[in-house]
Amino acid sequence: MDQHRETLQRIVSNLANKNGEIHNFIDMLNHRIKNVQVNSSNAISELDEEFDGLYSILDEMKGSMANTIQQEEARKIQALQDQLSQCSNALESSEELLELAAQSLDIKDPTEFFKAARQIKDRVTMASAFRISLKPTVSDSMTHMMVDFALERRMLQAVNFLPVPKAPEIDLAACLVADNCVTVSWRMPEDDSRIDHFVLEYRKTNFDGLPRVKDEQHWELVDYIKATEYTLSGLKFDTKYMNLRVQACNKAVAGDYSDPVTLETKAFVFSLDSTSSHLNLKVEDTYVEWDPTGGKGQEKVKGKENKSRSGAPSPKRTSSNTRPSARGSRDHFTGESYTVLGDTAVESGQHYWEVRAQKDCKSYSVGVTYRNLGKFDQLGKTNSSWCIHINNWLQTTISAKHNNKAKTLDIPVPDRIGVYCDFDGGQLAFYNANSKQLLHTFRTKFTQPLLPGFMIWCGGLTVSTGLQVPSAVKMLQKSENGLSGSTSSLNNIA
Repeated sequence: MDQHRETLQRIVSNLANKNGEIHNFIDMLNHRIKNVQVNSSNAISELDEEFDGLYSILDEMKGSMANTIQQEEARKIQALQDQLSQCSNALESSEELLELAAQSLDIKDPTEFFKAARQIKDRVTMASAFRISLKPTVSDSMTHMMVDFALERRMLQAVNFLPVPKAPEIDLAACLVADNCVTVSWRMPEDDSRIDHFVLEYRKTNFDGLPRVKDEQHWELVDYIKATEYTLSGLKFDTKYMNLRVQACNKAVAGDYSDPVTLETKAFVFSLDSTSSHLNLKVEDTYVEWDPTGGKGQEKVKGKENKSRSGAPSPKRTSSNTRPSARGSRDHFTGESYTVLGDTAVESGQHYWEVRAQKDCKSYSVGVTYRNLGKFDQLGKTNSSWCIHINNWLQTTISAKHNNKAKTLDIPVPDRIGVYCDFDGGQLAFYNANSKQLLHTFRTKFTQPLLPGFMIWCGGLTVSTGLQVPSAVKMLQKSENGLSGSTSSLNNIA
């Protein structure tokens, strides 16, 4: 009995669920019927509007062409009337002269006859009847004003609903990734004059190959692109790859997306490590600020050390292969070492980042260091750290520092400083990030992983990461490497 009751209850429950599904489906069908009715009404309204537009254009063209015919008619009639008036005047004058000549034949006096004949002869010579053309100045034909709309009629008869545009094809060979810009180029599989614009969508990812449905960022959209090429500029490359796809749109509908492509967007990404920074520094992701109160806000920042700005856990970042975190368990910098390091080390390859100082910043250093920098050590004062130092006290100076040796640089201090690190090539170069003017180059053989390092006193620094090595810097490096000994290095100063 109980078993049958349970079976019946399951049947009842299943029937109730199925009934609920059917009710929901019925509601969806009713809603869809209403949508079909509304959309059909809208389509008919748009159809009426389009045909009214055609009627209006045809009426306007008909009126314009009829007006042209009427103007041609008036021109010809006026020309013929002018010719008719000239002929009438000439005829009247000729008839008067004819009558005078007939009367002159009756003159008996030879002298008077000779005089009259002479006058008639002179008047005949000057008579308009002998000088006017007896050919009509214009034709009575209006064949040049005839029309033949057979071609247009066939075009109108071919008018139909707009077809859905085909999917564009991205030309992977023509796509370019450089200077934190991505240029995407595409083409249509066949000419379509009804394409109004294109839509480009892109999203960042850490997965190579085809886009994944799950665990992906949302698509960013660029609409109303008229050309078949577009450049995304000012990007931060904080993921390894970028997915891109394009769709074509006519006036009414968007077509299918192109097959997505994946482009590599490799760059060096790091944040500032608040777990070991001096307690007089407030650190937040890529911003550090001098805090004379002793870093009371420091504890608020510590809890964010493993999070990105979006609040999501940061993926483990490395510049080459997987390696331990740069943070480790080191002590906070203390004393006069107002230092903060990057949380990701450079172990190979070429990398680039930029630093902008606040205008009221009194003293700061930008460079790199091995992990063994002591908590009392300052950048540039050890044999395992390299930097440039800017001092804005009394007068502004900029100098290159390494192994407790300094070289004053006779150059203006830029608003933004670009740092180029070629680990394998043993170069650390500093640039004016705006003009790409070379400020100084250190040349050495790096034997340990390098951490970005920053020292600041009074003011703040903003670090920009996720940057590719600029093309201008690459060209300058090639030129610089071709000039042996063109840039002095503190490593070679005794």
